[in-house]
Amino acid sequence: MPTVCDFATWEPVLRLLRDSGAREQAAPSIRVSGRISRQSWSLPLRRRLQEPGRAVRGEDMRDETEAVERVQRALADAGVDTVSFTGKISQDGKATLRLLGPSPAVESGIGTPHPGALLLVEGAVPQPWRCLPDPVPDQSPGAVPATSADPALLERTLRERLPDAIGATEAEIAAAEARLGVPLPEELKVLYRVTRSRWEDLGDDYEAAERACMAVGCELFALDDLYVADASSRPSPWEFAAMEAVVTPPDAAVQGLVGSPGWIVFGDNGGGDRLAVDLTPGPRGHAGQIIILSHEENIGASLVADSLTDLVLDRKSEGRGGSGGDQPPPVAHVNIRSLPSIEAAAHPGLEVLSIGVWDAEPLSLAPVADLPRLRTLAAYPGTLADPLEIAGLDTLEFLAIGPAEWRVLLDAGAVPRSLSAAAIKVHGDQDPLPTVAIANEILALWDRPQIVQTRIEGDLDRVGPAGPVGPADPVGVVP
Repeated sequence: MPTVCDFATWEPVLRLLRDSGAREQAAPSIRVSGRISRQSWSLPLRRRLQEPGRAVRGEDMRDETEAVERVQRALADAGVDTVSFTGKISQDGKATLRLLGPSPAVESGIGTPHPGALLLVEGAVPQPWRCLPDPVPDQSPGAVPATSADPALLERTLRERLPDAIGATEAEIAAAEARLGVPLPEELKVLYRVTRSRWEDLGDDYEAAERACMAVGCELFALDDLYVADASSRPSPWEFAAMEAVVTPPDAAVQGLVGSPGWIVFGDNGGGDRLAVDLTPGPRGHAGQIIILSHEENIGASLVADSLTDLVLDRKSEGRGGSGGDQPPPVAHVNIRSLPSIEAAAHPGLEVLSIGVWDAEPLSLAPVADLPRLRTLAAYPGTLADPLEIAGLDTLEFLAIGPAEWRVLLDAGAVPRSLSAAAIKVHGDQDPLPTVAIANEILALWDRPQIVQTRIEGDLDRVGPAGPVGPADPVGVVP
């Protein structure tokens, strides 16, 4: 990454950080850290307070934006999506910067220079992303469409509303089925026989596009853009995904999955939520019902209409999300606001235990030691009485604990070998270098690629706005 490793690339960012930090730190040097990706950045800058009632404008952040864009261009040239950094800047302008990674075995931290989840097993995904839909019994109501499904009525209604639409041919529908690997239900075929919803068919007529949305009840995708919303279509970082659980109550209309090979996405509600035909309904659902997948959620879907006919005729269904009965939840949160103890969280079906902010004595994990389905443990730093109790949790696939707790496990050789991924929970403004050192120790246990540190040195007082006055200092790579 020659341009990313050039001191001149980072000079504007470092200058902003020095100017911002000098107002807060009177020490001989200041520590800086942050994260920049091609799409976003997180820098510890003190921004000027705006006048009351005035919003932030582009010119208010011009220096910051231009400084970051120089790094983003270098990332793009190097084919790198994101980079974290930490360093020191002395009062005389001497700066030492360390670029942290990237590593193919480490997810990006969320708004932090610290590493995200460590991917210990190549290609592993959290358990909810491995769940397939339960089969629908042949004689159950879910095996057939709802009584409201009426392909003939649907076609008449759509042709009345869209008399000039260009429909798909049978060959085009067959090609879509071959591409998706699943037969399209009859109602969906009827919809695309009336309109294949290609933008070029509308001749750049935005009013026609709006009429089509009103006629169908959503922003309809072109036949060529139909896709199956299986679990892989809904990616999520391990730190979030491992905290989810698949639950389908016995009275639910929709299975509580991440995704399904029977969810055929055909439209959008205009706000980023996707509408799909559901061919793998829940216990109280119907084949071909219409569901919506929220872009703000990692898992699950909600019922919108019992059939495509109902959607087009604006006959919305009641939710029928399912109550879950009296079963304790598979995800438990122990903290000062939720459950009061580990004992209160423990039950045979527990899959995820999250221990948050705690103001009492540290907690023992003994109550969950023998639970057969516990796969995720996330504990706020300092909340565990004995981190070595983790060694007895041999069903864990994801573990997120603080640096001190990881230190105990590493020194004792007690890191659970059942793990597929791990995370180091760090709170506050801490130097990321110790976190990276622990992360590399964990990665080494699984022989995974390390987080490489690239050291860049330079002198801000020898650098003008146009770039370095003299040659850049050498670059060193520290494993």
